[in-house]
This record gives sequence, structure tokens and C-alpha cells, in this order.
Amino acid sequence: MDRKNEKSEAKGKGGNKHFQSDKPEGFLQAERTLNFHLLPKTVKRRVYALKRLQLQSANIEAKFYEEVHELERKYAGLYQPNFDKRRDIVAGAVEPTDEECEWQSDREEEELAEDLQKKAALEEKQADSAGADDPRGVPEFWLTIFKRVDMLAEMLQEHDEPILKHLQDITVKFSEPGQPMSFTLEFYFEPNSYFSNTVLTKVYKMKSEPDAEDPFSFEGPEIIDCEGCKIDWHKGKDVTVRIVKKKQKHKGRGTVRTVTKEVPQESFFNFFNPEKASPDGMDVDLDFTLTTDFEIGHFFRERVIPRAVLYFTGEALEDDESYEEEDLEEGEEEDLDDEGEEEDEGDFDPTA
Repeated sequence: MDRKNEKSEAKGKGGNKHFQSDKPEGFLQAERTLNFHLLPKTVKRRVYALKRLQLQSANIEAKFYEEVHELERKYAGLYQPNFDKRRDIVAGAVEPTDEECEWQSDREEEELAEDLQKKAALEEKQADSAGADDPRGVPEFWLTIFKRVDMLAEMLQEHDEPILKHLQDITVKFSEPGQPMSFTLEFYFEPNSYFSNTVLTKVYKMKSEPDAEDPFSFEGPEIIDCEGCKIDWHKGKDVTVRIVKKKQKHKGRGTVRTVTKEVPQESFFNFFNPEKASPDGMDVDLDFTLTTDFEIGHFFRERVIPRAVLYFTGEALEDDESYEEEDLEEGEEEDLDDEGEEEDEGDFDPTA
């Protein structure tokens, strides 16, 4: 199934509404149709009957996508041995056999110009001589993917890169039969000096039912919420915050003291601490943030995890048309160095 054209592509929405098939709001949409009010009463009745049939079809379609989810879960088990082998090769836990390493690249080499072939051969010889110490597995496999994919590179900060060098695998798990529809992204890390977790998770909750207020907009399952996990950072290693030093002046004595505090900073690892939609609604910025988060989760699930090696080589980028780039205006923020920066915070009251 071509996931780029599949109607079940996630649509980020922050609200969670309960479906009631007999609620009249859906039928009121007909009143907005041009000149609908001019139709004879008998014709209007028939149109409402047709809309009821359409609603029934939407409910059938929802059941179809529930079964698609079950089929995805089934085939995930069939894919898993390949993903496990990929993980072991990337991590250097196993060395593939000569037969497993065979790849028909003769045609690709024939297409290269003669001078490029010579240059490639020279570079390969230099790489072989320089790499007397053969590295384990495929170094920086997942970090390279993050850097290549625009959607992920936008989240990546320089201070994230040393940590992502320890990322060994990313997997997706689907909810079990009878459970609410969801999928979980799992990021596996080797032991490192940044946090004690061996796996970081992000759960995306979904629904596959027509919206009570707009049932005819249903186009398949949509992500409605997500939950991250707590990262157990080692002391001084949390890259989601930075240390800021501030000067405070005593109101009476005029003496100055320096205080430090942690302030949030941009990091990929904020991905595991997502913002939550308020039950009272949300503003445009929060809606955009949640929608982007949902798109990223869906992109990991549908594109990056199944086709990781093609993103590593860059081949998947050439035909990846699932997401379009948008030019967005963002305010600039001043970065701080590792030691923080000093700011005047004005006078302080020692009795406060």
C-alpha cells in the first residue's frame, strides 16, 4: 500500500470529541449549501436521507481503517526480523556475510563518467588506508538520517548531536487488539554519559471515527493526543535547559550578587515532553505546535523507520513527496554559551 496516497495520513487535531451518530449538527451543514433553502420540502427530506446514508458510509469506512490498523499490527511482526537484523548490523553486533553484502551496483558504476570513476576509486583507496581501524557497524547511522531529513534537522541542535551518536535503533509498536488505537515510537540508546534511560518512548493516541460536529470530513484515522516520557538526565547533562547567570542589586546596601537558574532551550529531546491541549481550547501557536508534533510522529512511523537505510544514503529524499516545505517567519533568539550569560535583573529585596 502506498502510504503517500493513503487517506489515513495523520491530521493533527488537539481536541478529543465523542462521536454520536444521531446528532443533528451534521445535517445542518446542508443549510449552508447555496440555495438549499429554496428547494421544495419534499426534496429536502430526500437530501437528508442521502446524507444519512453518507453518514452510515463514513461509519463503515471507520471500521475499515480499524481493520487496516490490525493488519498493520500483524505485518509489523513480519517486518520485525528484518528490523532486528538492521539494528544488529548498524550497532556492529553482527557482521553480514559476503552473500548478504552483495548488491548490483555495476549498472550504477557504468553510468559514471570515467573521470568520476577514477576519483571515486582514489577516494575509496584513501578511505581504506585511513581506516585501518575498522569502525563498528555503521557509525552515526541515525544521526546522519536526522541531518538529512529536513523535518528532523529543524529539531536538531548542535548540543543534541553527541547524544544521538548513541542512538542504536528506532521502532514502532501498534496497540494490541481491543485497546484504543495508538502507536508507540521507541528510541533505543546505548549506555552514555547523558542519561540513564536505555529507551525513550512517545505514544500517539488515535481515533478512527467521524467527528460528531463534522462527520463528513472523515478521511481516516487521526492522531488526537501524544504522551512522552521522563528522561533521567545525569547531573549537568540536560540539554533541554541552559544555565543563566543574573545579577541582583541589594536595595538597601547596594551590594550585588549573582544568581543562576535554568531556562528552557531548543533541543530534539523536547520531543519527549510534548505540550498538551487545554480542555478549554488552544491558540493558533499551540495548534500549530501540536499539528507539527503529530506530523513528525507519523513521519517516523510511515517513512523513516521502514526505509531508514534509504534516508541514510539520501535515496529516499529524492522521491519523498509526503511533506512540503513551508517558509515560516520565526523570531530570533540569542544563544548562550555553555557557561551561560549574565543579565541585570534589577534590585532584590533580601526580606522577600
